[in-house]
Amino acid sequence: MTIGVTLSATSRQLPIDATVLLAREAREAGLRSAWFGQSFSYDSPLLAAIVGREVPGLEVGTSAIPVFGRHPLLISSQAQTAQAATGGRYHLGIALGARHLVEQGFGIPYERPVALLREFLTALRPLLETGEADFHGELLTATTPLPAAVPDARPTVPLLVAAMGPQALRVSGELADGILPFLAGPRALAEHIVPAVTAAAEAAGRPAPRVVALVPGVVTADPDAVRETAAGALALYEGIPSYQRALALSGATRAADLAVVGDEEHVAAGIRRYRDAGATEVVFTATDLGGEADRRRTWKLLGELAHS
Repeated sequence: MTIGVTLSATSRQLPIDATVLLAREAREAGLRSAWFGQSFSYDSPLLAAIVGREVPGLEVGTSAIPVFGRHPLLISSQAQTAQAATGGRYHLGIALGARHLVEQGFGIPYERPVALLREFLTALRPLLETGEADFHGELLTATTPLPAAVPDARPTVPLLVAAMGPQALRVSGELADGILPFLAGPRALAEHIVPAVTAAAEAAGRPAPRVVALVPGVVTADPDAVRETAAGALALYEGIPSYQRALALSGATRAADLAVVGDEEHVAAGIRRYRDAGATEVVFTATDLGGEADRRRTWKLLGELAHS
């Protein structure tokens, strides 16, 4: 199983140089991939391109760019540029995003998100594969009057979706290479998410999808204190409907209930539960909740597990 980490800090934005140093530490610890969220600050594909070029051998990915306020032509350009810059080690994740952020930040209505996701993926896939598109949908248009292929952007950028709901999973299975579920525990994965996306991929004649599970987790000697910190850091997700549903399907009442926190044996067992539930890859997030010493301890274990 591929094991990675997210590199954004839970309490602050890291300077670019500090992010590169952290990525080098991740690679030296034996981790296989580093992922970057997309907010209103750093451009995630550009940051991934910088890190991937500075740290050879480390896979880099975006998790995930909301489709509202973006266009497939622009996302394709960003992703292909990152792929060329990293020598083929970039992974693109897109998402529906949260209604309140879309409407407040962009001033556009959050309407028909799954329909937009389907059209976005339909236009984006040929752009990534061939640099060409001729898509005229109900919600967006994407054509290429000029070439849109980036030299050396090979292999084709893997296309993942932060999907957890039934409709988004169906679209992702049909049109993407995999999914990026976050705060979806082993029960939700095994009983709902993995079967739905796998069935959709099979029906569309596509390969078995990647399931890149993003999991908050820390190796620590003080799990109670870290869980308390996690409760505050993750509480914002509890007000978003898609996460509310994933938490309920996981048998959790709070986001922090899904944080894998404890000693090495406890955390390793938690990762095995995600693997057994159908995750093909695990990416640990919020590993700095217990401080720097716990983060390094966590990364050491994850690196060892990645090579076991």
